[in-house]
Amino acid sequence: MSKRDYYDVLGVGKDASKDELKKAYRKLARKYHPDVNKEADSADKFKEAKEAYEVLSDEQKRAQYDQFGHAGAQGQGFGGFGGGAQDFGGFGDIFDMFFGGGGRRRDPNAPQQGADLQYTMVLDFEEAIFGKETDISIPKEENCDTCNGSGAKPGTKTKTCSHCNGSGQLNTEQNTPFGRVVNRRVCHHCNGSGKIIPEKCNTCGGTGKVKKQKNIHIDIPAGIDEGQQIRVSGKGEPGVNGGPAGDLYVVVQIKPHEFFEREGDHIYCELPITFTQAALGDEIEVPTVHGKVMLKIPAGTQTGKVFRLKGKGAPNVRGYGQGDQHIKVRIVTPKKLTDRQKELLREFNEIGGNEATDEQDGSFFQRFKKAFKSE
Repeated sequence: MSKRDYYDVLGVGKDASKDELKKAYRKLARKYHPDVNKEADSADKFKEAKEAYEVLSDEQKRAQYDQFGHAGAQGQGFGGFGGGAQDFGGFGDIFDMFFGGGGRRRDPNAPQQGADLQYTMVLDFEEAIFGKETDISIPKEENCDTCNGSGAKPGTKTKTCSHCNGSGQLNTEQNTPFGRVVNRRVCHHCNGSGKIIPEKCNTCGGTGKVKKQKNIHIDIPAGIDEGQQIRVSGKGEPGVNGGPAGDLYVVVQIKPHEFFEREGDHIYCELPITFTQAALGDEIEVPTVHGKVMLKIPAGTQTGKVFRLKGKGAPNVRGYGQGDQHIKVRIVTPKKLTDRQKELLREFNEIGGNEATDEQDGSFFQRFKKAFKSE
């Protein structure tokens, strides 16, 4: 089945800003996260939203996607994503023919850095706020202990390829209208390694590498946010020919919280209060990620009023202070009343409680009365 348009997946326009993309993705992540939504297709929808956000939130990938569609997002457009120049329609052969190709071929025996690895870590809401230390287990390539990474059976040795003399390349000469030129190709006898293994190691099959589960200690910083990643230097795949190892990138996903929502370093929540508390005022206990605190509700508080608890948000992951918690008040109207409660409310109405006064919202109700005043 063909993939849906990434903009349609997130429900945004093609001119959406990064903030709009992030907000749309978070909304879908909270809705379809497998830990929250148990519907059969929730995991697929969550994965689809995550894939769309990862592409559109990256400027280079987004530009490729806008130009080439899903093929561009997978690195199949011109130039790909970090993949270097592509060979279209044999143009690579033409360049090799006229320019020799000498500057484009890497020495097969030169040290090369190992590939990077990526690991997705799912954190609880509080774990992202306060950080944590943990160990993860990942499959990664290691040098084969049996052959010490040579690929040759113990007691035997690798040999220099007699076809390319260890260069990993075969040179052929051609006569052209411009004269005799050299055309270089990867040696198909040694696959560009410059070495031949007469007897391959039984453990690794001649590759010199084996897959192992590796435990790695990870320190998650306090305040890390959705989609951010941690770079662990040197914990990727091992290098080739003595080259350095690649890096490990731990990408963070955060489970949605049943009460709190987070935007950057700030935390938001909605607090239900009674009509009596709003009218007369009260001091109530409210939850924060740092523990419960007392919040003073002034008399005459209106629904939608937002209170700020300074410093009760998330710490900035780069150490730039602490966010706040914002509490939006929602007045709850009781659905079931006793006869006595009904009697008191009717009495309240009789003495003027059924009429909005200037004390509550003078400007709004003055405009309301003026608009509908009878002639």
